[in-house]
Amino acid sequence: MKKTFMGVRLRRLREERGMTQVALARALDLSASYLNQIEQNQRPLTVPVLLKINAVFGVDVQRFSDDDEARLITALREALAEAPPGPGGEGVSLAEIRELAAHMPAVARTLLALHQGRRAALERLEALGAQNAQWGLGDDRSAAAAPWQPPAPMAYEEVRDFFFARQNHIATLDDAAERCASDWALQPGRADECLARRLEAAHGVRLADGAELPGGAQRVFHADTRVLQLAAGLSRGQRAFQMATQLAFLEQGAELARLAEGAGLSSDQARALARIGLAQYFAGALVLPYTAFLHAAEAAHYDIDRLCRQFGVGFETVCHRLSTLQRPSARGVPFFFIRVDRAGNISKRQSATHFHFSKVGGTCPLWNVYEAFAQPGRTVPQVARMPDGRTYLWIARTVSRRAGAWGAPGKEFSVALGCDIRHAPQLVYARGLDLANPAAAVPIGMGCKVCERGDCPQRAFPPIGRALAVDENRSLFTPYAVAATQSERPHL
Repeated sequence: MKKTFMGVRLRRLREERGMTQVALARALDLSASYLNQIEQNQRPLTVPVLLKINAVFGVDVQRFSDDDEARLITALREALAEAPPGPGGEGVSLAEIRELAAHMPAVARTLLALHQGRRAALERLEALGAQNAQWGLGDDRSAAAAPWQPPAPMAYEEVRDFFFARQNHIATLDDAAERCASDWALQPGRADECLARRLEAAHGVRLADGAELPGGAQRVFHADTRVLQLAAGLSRGQRAFQMATQLAFLEQGAELARLAEGAGLSSDQARALARIGLAQYFAGALVLPYTAFLHAAEAAHYDIDRLCRQFGVGFETVCHRLSTLQRPSARGVPFFFIRVDRAGNISKRQSATHFHFSKVGGTCPLWNVYEAFAQPGRTVPQVARMPDGRTYLWIARTVSRRAGAWGAPGKEFSVALGCDIRHAPQLVYARGLDLANPAAAVPIGMGCKVCERGDCPQRAFPPIGRALAVDENRSLFTPYAVAATQSERPHL
């Protein structure tokens, strides 16, 4: 373990408990002077001290992980890239961002919340302006005169952040799902049979198969008649997942509501979305029980195709479940999971560790999630390096959902799973790749709007807060930092 200086976080933990340094030192069996040196970042927070904190206070040591710091650094860089330069034209350096994330994480999160509110307000203003222009309306003076109210965050973004803050692992639901899988004797690859019996025996719910459901839904539950309709054409694994989701609402409804209500979400819509997301989390944990699935994944060196055959589910389901295996007593590889369409729209993103997905649009075209569309059905590996020097192993593959009728459009996505390069040797997909050679990694970024790579051949436009320097003697545009004064900027 590298030296980790987390003095501010330890001091905040002590203040939350209302303890003096002497009292905390006594509880941790440390000298008061040694504890004071840790809080002043004169000594690192060691593994034995972390284990004592966990034993005495029951605090998850993930709270002191540098993964959380890395997420904050990435999010701050993205937010500050949109901020105007200071009075002297200077920006915020990476060293200052690191200092803020490491020593004042609460301040950093407050800044991110303010930035998120500002961006949401701008998006709503743009949408309102477009709507007024469409209908030929003028400025709404009455609305402008009204007191300003901070805009409510987008519900689905709130729910994503809820899962992200928990490293995509909900312990109570995972444990409950594993107990249910054991009590009901679920068999890998045949879970649908057992779940159908459970629905009927415990809840009087019968299945209606082969239905063409409205709106492309895969499951509709009629509470009055106790009928669960499943869409036509679902595989056994998909049927099992839909039945498991309904069982989550029926048997874990109180826990779903408790988690959603305690998440600090700002609207009923966000809480409803959270309950759905939590029910689907329970369903995945029920069909793929934690311990059995983790052991199978490790034995197969995370070969996704083998896991699909063993548990009778699809590629996307396995990838999603792999990104949740972060039980403190038995952690799997911390994966990032993403699903994207051809246009670059991210419809699913989950991260069990420090990788941060851009929220300002435009993911990197050099990322293998897009190369997968050119090789449908084939798993495409990639060693990729981010601008901050971190290197990752990514695998991507397309998944398709055919339409139910001739001429109707289907669905096609690229599903990707990634991990830090230090975990890559555990994966079968690393075989034959030159993991130790930095030059072999593909340089990618989080998207042109926030990427600092000035020499990227795929750059579409300059980063936010920068301009383009036009060189008449060259055929390329070269981005450069915005000049300190207006007179130093080129006229484009």
